[in-house]
Amino acid sequence: MNQRAWDSETLPEGDEKVVAVRQMFDAIAPRYDLVNRIMTFRLDVRWRRIAVKSLHLPAGSTVLDLASGTGDLCIDLAAAGFHPLSTDLSFGMLSADRSGVPRMQADILRLPVPDGSVDGVTCGFALRNLVDLPTFFAELARVVRPGGRFALLDVGVPHNPVIRFGNNIYFGKVVPKIGALLSDGAAYRYLPKSVAYLPPREQLVQLLRDAGFDDAVHRQLSGGLTQLMVGTRR
Repeated sequence: MNQRAWDSETLPEGDEKVVAVRQMFDAIAPRYDLVNRIMTFRLDVRWRRIAVKSLHLPAGSTVLDLASGTGDLCIDLAAAGFHPLSTDLSFGMLSADRSGVPRMQADILRLPVPDGSVDGVTCGFALRNLVDLPTFFAELARVVRPGGRFALLDVGVPHNPVIRFGNNIYFGKVVPKIGALLSDGAAYRYLPKSVAYLPPREQLVQLLRDAGFDDAVHRQLSGGLTQLMVGTRR
């Protein structure tokens, strides 16, 4: 393509979005961790640790980390005593994975994993990059054993209007400048806009409950800068 899809004025959809997301993360993989730490003031470290703790699974549990990126969540999962498996669509991200755990390249809407074969699933900041959330949630329910747990993180829309106003300015204006300085400017212009892909929190929770996680709940972290969804497979 002459123009990268994530550098377009309009957000890509369908198959074009799948290709754009894979190519974008391949491009930003080498400096992904550095940009994350700077643009979140290291709050991303805290958010991941909260997600891991919210699994409430026994040590030794097998946890599938989806859209695993460079392996940050896998590192935290291993430190908590779990057996993590790293899965990502982007080969560039998997190549930069620092976790040392088993890795596989896969579309997380069609996981090459048997039914009910894992105790838990985590996913960090990737929901907005998927083309079909109901299919993704159904796939979670397929691979997680009954009684297993999930913890999903993504960017949020703060309830508080003052925090929301400040976050819109920072995420929409400052983050792209940080990304342009340290990595790929187009990618970090796309990422703030990609929040528009996410449905409201009430709809996210209902989709998860419909998929088989009856106790799914939604939490705001850091005043709503990030959202965390957790639940148990019926």
